[in-house]
Amino acid sequence: MRRPPGNGETVSEGPGSWSLWGRHEPRRLCCAGPDRCRQALLRIGVNMMALPGGRHLDSIPLPGQRLHLMQVDSVQRWMEDLKLMTECECMCVLQAKPISLEEDVQGDLILAGGPGPGDPLQLLLKRGWVISTELRRIGQKLAQDRWARVHSMSVRLTCHARSMVSEYSAVSRNSSQEMSQIEKLLMEKCSELSAVTERCLQVENEHVLKSMKACVSETLSTLGEHFGQLLELALTREVQALVRKIDASDNIYTTESTTGNLFSLTQEGAPLCRIIAKEGGVVALFKVCRQDAFRCLYPQALRTLASICCVEEGVHQLEKVDGVLCLADILTDDSHSEATRAEAAAVVAQVTSPHLPFTQHLSSFLESMEEIVTALVKLCQEASSGEVFLLASAALANITFFDTMACEMLLQLNAIRILLEACSDKQRVDTPYTRDQIVTILANMSVLEQCASDIIQENGVQLIMGMLSEKPRSGTPAEVAACERVQQKAAVTLARLSRDPAVAREAVRLSCMSRLIELCRSPSERNSSDAVLVACLAALRRLAGICPEGLQDSDFQQLVQPRLVDSFLLCSNMEESFV
Repeated sequence: MRRPPGNGETVSEGPGSWSLWGRHEPRRLCCAGPDRCRQALLRIGVNMMALPGGRHLDSIPLPGQRLHLMQVDSVQRWMEDLKLMTECECMCVLQAKPISLEEDVQGDLILAGGPGPGDPLQLLLKRGWVISTELRRIGQKLAQDRWARVHSMSVRLTCHARSMVSEYSAVSRNSSQEMSQIEKLLMEKCSELSAVTERCLQVENEHVLKSMKACVSETLSTLGEHFGQLLELALTREVQALVRKIDASDNIYTTESTTGNLFSLTQEGAPLCRIIAKEGGVVALFKVCRQDAFRCLYPQALRTLASICCVEEGVHQLEKVDGVLCLADILTDDSHSEATRAEAAAVVAQVTSPHLPFTQHLSSFLESMEEIVTALVKLCQEASSGEVFLLASAALANITFFDTMACEMLLQLNAIRILLEACSDKQRVDTPYTRDQIVTILANMSVLEQCASDIIQENGVQLIMGMLSEKPRSGTPAEVAACERVQQKAAVTLARLSRDPAVAREAVRLSCMSRLIELCRSPSERNSSDAVLVACLAALRRLAGICPEGLQDSDFQQLVQPRLVDSFLLCSNMEESFV
């Protein structure tokens, strides 16, 4: 038997409950009946409409009760009580519940949520997201000539902008003259937008509306510019405060908290990463990574650095403060924890990413590359988890794109043996993302002639054959894309290695040609990927040139003999047979 709720407790409605914010929150006991409601409220210690002077609702005679209060039927008494009892939360729900059935109405409730008091950064981020969303929606409605919605949303935008300015002024330090000027311009444009959209509601002439639409569009654009400038100034100011706090602090707890706040900001996107880099965030974090007193904070600081270095400004700042040398010192120092070295590997992977063109000019990296490559190979060999191996192998994979010397270094360090052995260890290599890094390294190393003998010696051809059959487990887009990359790079590796007749014969012996033909002819086997198809056709043609006896006549005539583009068109338009 359930006990009654005690003082201050609430009763949950369970999974079917509903609230204004869309969460399954516990609901307070409501008026389920005249006696039950009153008893429950008294039981949890809630006074019913306390009035000044210590009096309560029970002490005030209601109309119609007169002196016969106790003789009135309980249901009638309850109905009379309801006239003076108002549930604020219920009233808010009733007032906020929209009548319109438009598709963006639900978003209005989300935008109504304000940030918590006392946190300038969260206030700026939440209000910034709200206003950005409103600007985008107004633009959409303006394109559709929905003038009523444009005006109502313009009024709401003005309220949000005014709230952001007033709330930030209340929790922040004195505003600069530049910020005050932009705030004034922003509010003027908000008022102008509301006024002009209101006038548009009264115009029926289409030609006049068309000219006014251009005016509204220009006002909206200018408003967006002012808002962007104000938000950037305010965020820059808060980032400066965080960086100064990290730079000046000698307290481990303060530094940990501030670094955590900085990392949270990096997750908001590239614009904030640029602000952090410009305001000295990279310098302050490397200062933390050079102090032994903060060793336990190295992983957190390095994780933040990896996020900041996704932008060009972050990489430039890293090079200015000799960040590569610091990373090399951490990676080669066995006294650091595995987690610290793994996060350092993540920074290396970020700054050597082939997808970022500005990292190719990182001249200081070449000076420490041998030390870093050696440390990363060792980290792969000793990794205790899949995450550590993934970070270390990703750094190695990116370095092989960064400089061709790295492939020769890896060959001398027996990296092929270490990587192929790791593939049989499910604790280290358990996802297609990790296999993607391994096959990338193998593909880039396979341009070296000496690589083929090491591959055969370590049964690498069989491993590559298995990668041609990589399948996603969860079916998520990211995992499917990773599997496609694994298949494509495995085929590229096989094509490059098959220059060596020994590798080609081993591939034929392991039925690689049959698998390549299947990938070419069956779109579902390659997830209809054109990149995988091209790589498989190239590998098949290389193998057929050395061992043509492994092909049937129809496969040779369709997949090998024609031009590559003709075979590609044939296979890409091929429909699967379900007979």
